[in-house]
Amino acid sequence: MKQPYRPVALCLLAFSVAASAQTPAPAATPTPSRPAGSIASHLDWPKAKPEDVKSPEAILNAVYSVISGAKGQPRDWDRMRSLFVPDARLIPSVPVSAGAGGPSHSDVVMLTVDGYIARSSGRMTNDGFFERSIHNETEQFGNIVQVWSTYESRHNLDDAAPFARGINSFQLLKDGDRYWVVNIFWDSENPTKPIPAAYLPK
Repeated sequence: MKQPYRPVALCLLAFSVAASAQTPAPAATPTPSRPAGSIASHLDWPKAKPEDVKSPEAILNAVYSVISGAKGQPRDWDRMRSLFVPDARLIPSVPVSAGAGGPSHSDVVMLTVDGYIARSSGRMTNDGFFERSIHNETEQFGNIVQVWSTYESRHNLDDAAPFARGINSFQLLKDGDRYWVVNIFWDSENPTKPIPAAYLPK
C-alpha cells in the first residue's frame, strides 16, 4: 500500500525538532530580595534614651512629654524622632466641609515625623501646648501593640479646662527590649462626637 504522506510527515517532524532546538529556554524568574526594614535602612536615625522606650507606657509618656512645653519653649525634635521608626506616620483625621450643599465627609493627612514637626512646631511654641493621656487601653500580640490613648490638650499647664480632647491610636513595635512608634492615628472630640465612657477614667 502506498504511503504518499510519510516523507512530508518526516519533514515536518524534523523542522519541529530543529525549531525547538533553536528556541531559547525561558529565563528563570529571579527571587525578589527581601526589602530592608525601616530601622535597618536608617542607621543614622537618632538614638533613644533607654528610659523613653522601655515599655508601652514609657514611650507614650515620652511622646506626650516631647511635644509639650510653654510658649516660646523649643522642643527636642531629635528626641521626638528617636521614638519613631524612620518611616512612621502621624495621621490626623480631618473634616472636609460639605461645599455647595453636598454631604460632608472625613479625610486623613499623612505626615512623616519631619512633616509633623514642620506643621506643628510653630503653633506649639507660639501658643504653648501641653498634651497628656488621661486613659489608655492597651492590646498586644507578639511584637505589635495597639494603644487607644485618650488625650487632653491645654495651652498652659494651669488651664482649668482643656481646649481639645480626643483619642490617639498608637501602633507600636516591640523590638527586643525597646519599643518604637510605627503610627499615631487620631481624631478629636466634638459636641456631636463625644468620647465614649469606656475610654475615659473610671
